Amino acid sequence: MLLLEKRLGILDLVELERNNMAEQKINKLERKTFTYRGKTIEELKEMDLREFSKLLKANERRTIFRQSDEIQKFVLRCNKKINENKRIKTHSRYLIIVPQMVGLTIGIHNGKEFVPIEIVGEMLGHRLGELAITRNKVKHGAAGIGATRSSASRSVK
Repeated sequence: MLLLEKRLGILDLVELERNNMAEQKINKLERKTFTYRGKTIEELKEMDLREFSKLLKANERRTIFRQSDEIQKFVLRCNKKINENKRIKTHSRYLIIVPQMVGLTIGIHNGKEFVPIEIVGEMLGHRLGELAITRNKVKHGAAGIGATRSSASRSVK
């Protein structure tokens, strides 16, 4: 009987340790927030577009300096469409993703249709076109009539 009580006590301790470890993992996940170059999303959204561009790599920074007016117009248009409860669609695949776009779902044209993409923090500094793939994987079906030697003799009906 005493041995059984010791085993139950040990099992209870093991169970408590597992629960504590699970709680610690959950707390780590809750504490971890997205930062971009040491700044949180809220701090980035408060920044001016030119201040944010200083955090980017050289090519994107120069592009933002050249396209700052166009990017600001796009963000304003997005906010206007959100207020009207309309979808945001664009052909402008070359625009750089800025913090004001985070959280939006934008339909990006891939040459055939508008692909809905939800913008998240990890996409900052990338272009919209990188997210909407233009080429689909080829799915080969059965060979058509006349495509092989055995099908060349079949009648077409």
